[in-house]
Amino acid sequence: MRFIDEFRNAHLAHALVAQIKRQVHRPIRLMEFCGGHTHAILRFGIRKLLPAEVEMLSGPGCPVCVTSSTDLDRAIALSRIPGVILTTFGDMVRVRGTQGTLQSERVRGADVRIVYSPLDALKLAEKHPHRPVIFLGVGFETTAPGVAASVLEAEAKGLKNYFVFSLHKLTPPATQAILNAGEVRLSGILGPGHVTTVIGTDAWEFLASQYGVPIAVAGFEPLDILRAISMLADQIGKGRARVDNAYSRSVLPQGNHTALTIMNRVFEVSDAEWRGLGILTRSGLRLREMYAPFDASKAFQIAVSSSGEPPGCRCGEVLRGLLIPTECSLFRRVCNPENPVGPCMVSSEGACSAYLQFGDNEHEDRTD
Repeated sequence: MRFIDEFRNAHLAHALVAQIKRQVHRPIRLMEFCGGHTHAILRFGIRKLLPAEVEMLSGPGCPVCVTSSTDLDRAIALSRIPGVILTTFGDMVRVRGTQGTLQSERVRGADVRIVYSPLDALKLAEKHPHRPVIFLGVGFETTAPGVAASVLEAEAKGLKNYFVFSLHKLTPPATQAILNAGEVRLSGILGPGHVTTVIGTDAWEFLASQYGVPIAVAGFEPLDILRAISMLADQIGKGRARVDNAYSRSVLPQGNHTALTIMNRVFEVSDAEWRGLGILTRSGLRLREMYAPFDASKAFQIAVSSSGEPPGCRCGEVLRGLLIPTECSLFRRVCNPENPVGPCMVSSEGACSAYLQFGDNEHEDRTD
């Protein structure tokens, strides 16, 4: 396929691997923040190609995975309100809270509908003017502008029955929290491509200036990822820390001005609870006061108790890079796609799902 095959060229990939081998002189530990990178790394066998000195860890870059059980319980409580149509992306319906899942609520009669875009939810609100339609806003800076645009359109159309339950998260504070915790020592970070397309590489400067940690933003094709790893290996080998961009065809230093303007017009920064990380200050997005009529958390009174991980689930540790999915005792035998215990197995961006789908024989097949 044109413009795809070029980034999967085996000859260029092996040349980049050879370059990485020349650059790495000691063990280094890198974290790919984005769940999309985890899937691409395993799908294309990149771990097997890398020298044994390069360790790759998965991070908290799966928005479904980092949604807390408490917030899932809140979404379930909203779905139980008579007359409500709760809309969400597909992965969310199978994630367990302490009260079950949105899918089990649908079986019991709740009107839970899967949509592909917040604009689909907006159309439902127009079609059913006498019923509240709530969009479950889950995602990072990548999806927040589209949700913000749906609120602006609802306002322009005078819709009174469209609401957003915002569980949006901001990625830089999560990276900062992992570094501050000191549970895992990182040599460098593979920066998220789609998120950075919106927020820009300038948003990651703090990693180099405050923490002395190199970062290289990557796309999602093999050559994108290998090039970013080579950039990181070069920085680490030379004792430098800066923000490199291996995804310049999409990412600019200042990000996407239009997307950021829409997002910041509708949302303001707030504290947020992350699975595995707890409550992080200024790491979430809530609707501004002027858009309070569209805020489901204000329009509907619900009360749920704080809740933790499902018994035995170690998804939170996977999200912090403390273990790989195969080290969880539930992996595959108890927790699998047919019976997912934690969200890391449910989501298409979850690390557990990636390890199960594509396998991980790195310990057997690593190239020295």
